[in-house]
Amino acid sequence: MACQPEIRVQQEDFDLGAELERLTRGRHEIGAAVSFTGLVRDIAPGAANADSSMTLEHYPGMTERQLTAIAQQANARWPLDACLIVHRYGTLLPGDRIVLVITASAHRQAAFDACAFLMDWLKTKAPFWKLEQTGESRRWVAAKAEDDAAAERWAD
Repeated sequence: MACQPEIRVQQEDFDLGAELERLTRGRHEIGAAVSFTGLVRDIAPGAANADSSMTLEHYPGMTERQLTAIAQQANARWPLDACLIVHRYGTLLPGDRIVLVITASAHRQAAFDACAFLMDWLKTKAPFWKLEQTGESRRWVAAKAEDDAAAERWAD
């Protein structure tokens, strides 16, 4: 039986350890939990007075529905006991946590594959818009061909 995925889109930070503990506490059917934590990169490393940041925008409601649909696809492909996606929005600085995905299953390979699937699909299907800023320079982040290629490996 597929698990009910937990989806949160929020401005506030998250604690990986606390989320993992909460998701797996007392769940003795779980044999593996795999997590991915995405961090904001410094888009102008070494630049003097660069003050870089990334601002993420989204449409509330639509975003949660799309993330839920992606998680339900993972549930249909792998025997997951738990699935959590936390994605932040707002202005974030280099080093800030931006996304957390945890998948849990009785077996490690299912947890690994489901986590990789979710991240590949989040990069290409999640409705977030990213604005990078360095000093006075601002640019919207475009889709990347390598992200599309990574997601293609999961195509039916």
